[in-house]
Amino acid sequence: MAKLLPTGCCAPRLQARLSSEDAQAFGAQLGLLGHPIRLQILDLLAQHEEPVCVCDLEAALPVKQPTVSHHLRLLREAGLIDCERRGLWAYYTVRCEALAALRARIVAHLDALL
Repeated sequence: MAKLLPTGCCAPRLQARLSSEDAQAFGAQLGLLGHPIRLQILDLLAQHEEPVCVCDLEAALPVKQPTVSHHLRLLREAGLIDCERRGLWAYYTVRCEALAALRARIVAHLDALL
């Protein structure tokens, strides 16, 4: 049976720099970037200044349309991409300001860890 040590016996009182809520939200954003299809979608969209039709995304990716739509929805809900309807088709663009803000947050967090 393991012996339990009293809390705080060895180190000064620890205090998290990230609240539980902030850590959960930040982790969710990082998780979005952790899927290869979502990374490919962002890469494809970032290559074009003009909106990209969903049909072109589907043709460029190694998964079927429902999977592409699922990942687009997650990226849209996270605010990383925008969607514009044109008749029957949806056109997508990267939200550069959202990606820049996420990048800044990642860099700041990593800098704080070093």
